[in-house]
Amino acid sequence: MASPDQSQLLRLFQKVAPASWFEQVCHEQEYPFRQGVYSIAVVAWLMIWQRLQSKRSLAAAVQCLQQGGAGDLVPACKRWTEDQVSSATGGYCQARQKLPTLIAKQVNQRIVEQLGSEMQEGWAGLQRPVFLIDGSSLQLQHTRSLVQGFPPGHNQHGDNHWPVMKIVVFHDVFSGLALPPALGAMYGNTAVSEQGLAREALSRLPAEAVVLADCNFGIFRFAYDVRQSQRGMVLRLTQERAQKVLGSELVNGIDRHLVWQASRWDSKTHPELPPQASIEGRVLVCENPSRPEELLYLFTTLDLVAREILSIYKLRWNIETDLRSLKSTVGLHQLSSKSVAMAEKELLLAIAAYNLIRTVMCLAARRANVTPRQLSFSFVRNVVEAALPGLEQASSEAEYERLLDRMLRFAAQGKHAKRAQRRSYPRTVWGQGEHFPARKRVVEKRDERK
Repeated sequence: MASPDQSQLLRLFQKVAPASWFEQVCHEQEYPFRQGVYSIAVVAWLMIWQRLQSKRSLAAAVQCLQQGGAGDLVPACKRWTEDQVSSATGGYCQARQKLPTLIAKQVNQRIVEQLGSEMQEGWAGLQRPVFLIDGSSLQLQHTRSLVQGFPPGHNQHGDNHWPVMKIVVFHDVFSGLALPPALGAMYGNTAVSEQGLAREALSRLPAEAVVLADCNFGIFRFAYDVRQSQRGMVLRLTQERAQKVLGSELVNGIDRHLVWQASRWDSKTHPELPPQASIEGRVLVCENPSRPEELLYLFTTLDLVAREILSIYKLRWNIETDLRSLKSTVGLHQLSSKSVAMAEKELLLAIAAYNLIRTVMCLAARRANVTPRQLSFSFVRNVVEAALPGLEQASSEAEYERLLDRMLRFAAQGKHAKRAQRRSYPRTVWGQGEHFPARKRVVEKRDERK
């Protein structure tokens, strides 16, 4: 696919995943290709559209369809040509449930593959994409199937009410594009670790990618999998692990080539590891730029000088704002689906919506000659949400390009402010939120005079 220009941007979904592509995927997966109003292409777009709106109801999505918001994706069926599409949400709801999860995964993957090479940049002197990795948790609806698939947590007071899903996501360090996540249960007998999910998500990375991660993933098992995949890495180690790997005193300025051997605990915990498993690389000990009294311990397989390795690691904080954009701005802090399959599809297509916003940010940033990270995600999302109705109703290609050019100009204005005074806390630090006391049941007293 050629690099998307301004005339293609807001028709991104139709260009990247047209109806013909959905028909091809259905044929490959031996799934019947439906020709009704709620075709697979229309349902996938409406689920993405819901995440681009502040009001994410099914009724709003149906109204979008009736007003022509699905563009050329709608097949020329009888109900559509005769303007007999119902405003009821039942048909759309059933079509969402019938949408195959595999197709939702492929929609997300296709958007990243088609646009990722155009949007991402390489580190100077490296020319390889760098991907951040981190995990988070999502709150689900309390239904029987979700409680079984993603059990709630518990503490000394008993079981919690809401099921919890754990996810691990890779983000491009420059563009912010997110790959399809790996997900699993956070609690219960089927609980999986973030490191285990990371190994699953690793297969979705480009072959030439460099993995950047914090000390939660700075363990031998994950590093070994990254090395076996022939990808580079920059991992932070804990002080205790760095001491064992280095085998000497940790002093600022160390840059030593070594072989990281699997410990007895690694071999016992992961019996699938081959005997004498090892990784060749370098251990760097350097001062933390934001906390001079703290030392950083980094393991890398790259051949860059220590100063550049540290500069790459400093970009790891971008994952914090990316996850915040996913959970708050795109609304993934709590999923509304009531089944395991629907929750996974809702998550995948919400990330596809997030990637559409990131694409707008990349093109708007190029227009303003700034980096995508200098633009506010929520600001650009508001611009896209406001511009969608006009773009969908453009009467000609020339008018569409004019409105699109106007939208990109507005999006490029969403730069993060340069404050005269420092913030009370860094933008990359999450707030702790408010905690409310549990509501107590009030028992009304009967009026004895009655």
